[in-house]
Amino acid sequence: MQLTAVYSCVRILAETIAGLPLHVYRYKDGGGKEKAFDHPLYRLLHDEPNPEVTSFVFRETLITHLLLWGNAFAQVVRNGLGEVIGLYPLQPNRMSVGRDLDSKQLYYEYQTSWDEPTGEYKTIRLTPNDVLHVPGLGFDGLVGYSPIAMAKNAIGLAQATEDYGASFFANGVAPGEVLEHPDTIKDPSRVRESWQATFGGGTRNGNKVAVLEEGMKYTPISVSPEQAQFLETRKFQVGEIARIFRIPPHMIGDLEKSSFSNIEQQSLEFVKYTLDPWVIRWEQALTKTLLAAREKPSVFVKFNVEGLLRGDYQSRMEGYSVARQNGWMSANDIRELENLDRIDEVDGGDLYLVNGNMLPLDIAGAYAAARGIGLEGGSVDELEEPFGEGENRAVINRRGNETLIDALAVTKQDKPRG
Repeated sequence: MQLTAVYSCVRILAETIAGLPLHVYRYKDGGGKEKAFDHPLYRLLHDEPNPEVTSFVFRETLITHLLLWGNAFAQVVRNGLGEVIGLYPLQPNRMSVGRDLDSKQLYYEYQTSWDEPTGEYKTIRLTPNDVLHVPGLGFDGLVGYSPIAMAKNAIGLAQATEDYGASFFANGVAPGEVLEHPDTIKDPSRVRESWQATFGGGTRNGNKVAVLEEGMKYTPISVSPEQAQFLETRKFQVGEIARIFRIPPHMIGDLEKSSFSNIEQQSLEFVKYTLDPWVIRWEQALTKTLLAAREKPSVFVKFNVEGLLRGDYQSRMEGYSVARQNGWMSANDIRELENLDRIDEVDGGDLYLVNGNMLPLDIAGAYAAARGIGLEGGSVDELEEPFGEGENRAVINRRGNETLIDALAVTKQDKPRG
């Protein structure tokens, strides 16, 4: 976390996932789903998992553990009925996972205290029912591996580059110098110490005036950071760390290869290829550990990532228009996504509309034929004339609807049974 690139990647992922809406849902009998506000888990996951922290801080903490150590753990506190009443974060560096040789069941052993002088520590053993465990990428499916440890060489090179840069500037922005004497110096160590005491110690001594004795000559030995590929190495390592965490470089301040046209696409790919795998890990771990077996067919936990996929205002309005005109979103559905107040049902807020000019393909021919002969011997050409105003238009529209109903009836009769 001392590297700015690592800190930025971890912070972006932790804060983004922690800020996603997290809800408990229940399937409805007639299809669809609804938020299960009355479920005991809803308040714990959405508001506060325990009296000490909020839901955001709880998730942010565990996601940070997951990204740095490869595992996230929380103690599950239950009441006498087995219902979850609290979740408390556990330090991943104090946890070990094992399997009992007799029962073959997994167990979690947590180090509760440590006596540094004696090296003694105390542990408690927890069952899988008592631990919420979110593992990262691993080899056995039980324990994840730390991304930091797996990419230690790349991160180590970045740290070495950082240390070199700090040392370079701390030593006066010059890696070394030579004092040349025309003859032999009797006491070179004294001259070196005197020079170092006067001009060493970094940039604070960089502007002092040097007085050279006995015909000595000062020759600087300097290597430009650019010549040493210092800056290029630092840039490359930022990209390496971004690859480890699958973060688009522009999100951690590297805009070298980004443009206005591709940043939006990179942001969408960030949701799809970076956030989604972490979100799915969380959803499945929460469902597996916190829900009773009898609830799992009808209750589930879900993050809402739709807000991150929203485009600009114009794109959203165009999408809503298509959804509204084709009958799969109501005004209130749209207003809910835009965080606006609902319209009363009596005012049409929950009304689903569809374009009346659209017909099923298999009745298009029957409808055209019915329109051609259905209005008192009139023809299609006559129907395309101006309808007029007021009552005349209403009569023609009503007759047109009756013709459509007749066409639907004829088509149903013509269809073979069974």
